[in-house]
Amino acid sequence: MGKPYPTHIVHELGFDLGRVGEEIHGSAPIVAEMYAPDSTVVRASIFATWTDIAAGYLALDAFAPRVPTTLELDVHLHQHAGDIAEMKAVARLIKAGRSVMVAMVDFTDGAGRNVAFGTASFMPVPDVTMRIPPEHEAFRAERRPPGRLRQPFAERAGCVRQSPGTAVLPRSEDGLNSSKTVNGGLIALAVEEAVLSATPGAYLSSLAMRYLRPVRIGPAIATAQVSDGLGRVEVRDGGSDDRLAVYAITRTASLTNPASEETAA
Repeated sequence: MGKPYPTHIVHELGFDLGRVGEEIHGSAPIVAEMYAPDSTVVRASIFATWTDIAAGYLALDAFAPRVPTTLELDVHLHQHAGDIAEMKAVARLIKAGRSVMVAMVDFTDGAGRNVAFGTASFMPVPDVTMRIPPEHEAFRAERRPPGRLRQPFAERAGCVRQSPGTAVLPRSEDGLNSSKTVNGGLIALAVEEAVLSATPGAYLSSLAMRYLRPVRIGPAIATAQVSDGLGRVEVRDGGSDDRLAVYAITRTASLTNPASEETAA
């Protein structure tokens, strides 16, 4: 048997991936710890994390042995249709160039109904000496049993709502990506928590993120301005002179009546 993989927050989301032709297929059982607070809606940040992972597989193929980094990522949830037992995903390449690649990911439930979709673009990190670590090469080549989230996602990641419109995510060894910076999906969680802290009774139905620089030191501090359900969020690296790391646009929808128009702040 090979060396056991270290526990990672993202691995605990239970996303099992495999190759089917030129596509990446994934699935995950849905557990209550994945829900947005006071709901049975899977968090948008979890869809963002899964999009980053599934599309990232295609980026690894496109840029190997260099390390890819996420440029932009967006996810959009269809109207919430009640409890879902299993989520399935299919990632497809949209465009692959020498410097940028783009992929999309479709999410469906066990019955094949559309639940969400996402897109992500990647580029190789500027440092040409960085190479994909051996453990990530093994992860690409070997299937491993998916983990299981046993705490609410924000609690597991240590993401705290500091005040209405502000959330803080610490840098932790079990939340880093291959370049040893804060995982992009976890930054999506900070964005989501900042927005939800300013919009009680809502869930995030749409999230678009532009990654401007990595969060190397942390904590990642997300600050949201929300009006009529439309939010603008800045994420800064608190340990690096509060440099702007991510800029995001969000949309919320009501938990009490998901079919209605988006909530106001």
